[in-house]
Amino acid sequence: MRNKLLTSLVACTALLVAHQASAGPTLEKIKARGELVCGVNTGLGGFSVADSAGEWTGFDVDMCKAIAASIFGDASKVRFVPTSEQVRFTALQAGEVDVLTRNSTWTLQRDAGLGLDWAGINFYDGLAFMVPVAAGIADLKSLDGATICMNQGSAAEVDTRNYFTTHGMTYQPLAIENQESLNASFFSGRCDAITADSSNLAAIRTTAEKPEDYVVLPEIISKSPLGPVVRKDDPEFTAIVRWTLNAMVTAEEYGVTSANVDDMKANGSESVKALLGVNPGAGKALGISEDWAYNIVKQIGNYGESFERNVGAGSPLGLPRGANALWSKGGLLYAPPM
Repeated sequence: MRNKLLTSLVACTALLVAHQASAGPTLEKIKARGELVCGVNTGLGGFSVADSAGEWTGFDVDMCKAIAASIFGDASKVRFVPTSEQVRFTALQAGEVDVLTRNSTWTLQRDAGLGLDWAGINFYDGLAFMVPVAAGIADLKSLDGATICMNQGSAAEVDTRNYFTTHGMTYQPLAIENQESLNASFFSGRCDAITADSSNLAAIRTTAEKPEDYVVLPEIISKSPLGPVVRKDDPEFTAIVRWTLNAMVTAEEYGVTSANVDDMKANGSESVKALLGVNPGAGKALGISEDWAYNIVKQIGNYGESFERNVGAGSPLGLPRGANALWSKGGLLYAPPM
């Protein structure tokens, strides 16, 4: 009996070591390629925008760069691929991109039916409606019978239909695939309102000739938990993406910023030193260097820094933290212990 038990323990240990030592197919391809291929929105202010030189910036872009910093120690080793609502999941399934960080809502049907994994939630949002101020529309009840612009192939189509049916209201949908065409249709008056996640509407509003002529109605009619999406073919890569997000949240909890990270690495608490790789273990568990989280914070910043820089109160979008505040400050952001 003792011999059988010993044999079983040795076999289990061998399997564990083999699992820790081998990288999954996606991670192997990324390392061999020398860059992360990241699917982002075709253009959404504050989240993913390319300038005239092709340089991408935004909250979702920062998530991509943070993953690259985890894997390579270099946040610049990313190639960005703009994806529309219609092709984003197909592009990921086909291996055209390694990860999606564009605004993609986590739902059961997508999670269970598409062979994809949401590695976490990095932005809590919900479906809202924007209208011209001149229309005098104060609430959603006033949209009964209205023509509403929305992204074709998005969750907004389903959520809007459910809301209006439940409340005995009617509407005429105008679903358009291209984001620029959608925005132009709304601003030209082809529809009475436009619907999308509230953060999306805030970004669209900044593109208007006179943003003050438009207002986002206060009602939120759905839950839209957004986060990075990967295929279910590589748990090692999924873990890196998941803990990249958790590290950014944890760094904010600990007060570690891009400005003080070197001082905190030398003089911080034991928990901070574990996060930043002074006390080893986390990097080995993920199969990457021990300073992976240090590289994230040094090159990108913590979650709060990324939020404020791209979409927060000081940005053109001017979004409050709201549900995206830390759990200790009344929000929903909560990272598991490292």
